[in-house]
Amino acid sequence: MFNFKALPWKPDAATTQRKDVVCSVDVEALHSEISDLEDRESHYKAQLEHVNEILRSSRLSGYLFLRTRWEALPGETPPIDDSEVHDWVQRFVVIQGSYIYLYTSATDLSPRDYTVLSEAIQVGPLPSLTRHEDGETLYCFYILTKAGLRYECSSTSKMQIDSWVAALEKECKFGRP
Repeated sequence: MFNFKALPWKPDAATTQRKDVVCSVDVEALHSEISDLEDRESHYKAQLEHVNEILRSSRLSGYLFLRTRWEALPGETPPIDDSEVHDWVQRFVVIQGSYIYLYTSATDLSPRDYTVLSEAIQVGPLPSLTRHEDGETLYCFYILTKAGLRYECSSTSKMQIDSWVAALEKECKFGRP
C-alpha cells in the first residue's frame, strides 16, 4: 500500500543549504525585532519614570490649553484685538521648583518651554470663552512676565483654573486685589 521508495531518506545538499539560509535570515530578523522592542521598552520606561518624578516632585501639574501673547511696552500702540483667534494648543504644564515647565505631552522627557516663577509679575483670571466647535466653555487665566510675555491658559474646568491661579499667586507671592 505504501511505497517507501518515494520518500527521500537523505536530504540533498541544495535543500539543506536553502533551509539554513532561510533560517539564518529569519533569526537575524528576529534579533533585529527584539532589539527594536528592547529599545522601545527602555524609552517607555524612561518616559514613565519621568512622568512619575514630575508627579511626585511638582507642586501642580496638568493639561491646560495655552497660547502666548506679547504685552505692549510703555509708549507702544496696543496690539490688535485677537480675542476671536482660536490658537490654543494643549500643553502639559508643571510647577516644579522655581519654574513653570511646558511640555507637549506628559510623556515628553524635556520641556518645550519654561519660565522662571520669579519672572512672573502678574497672574489673574481672564473672561471665559465659548468654543464654537462644541459650545463648551473655556475658563481662562494669564501669567505676565517681566519681559512682557503673556501666557494665556484655559481649561474646561473652572475648579482647575482656580487651583492654578491660587497656586501661582502663592508661589509668586501675589495676592488677589
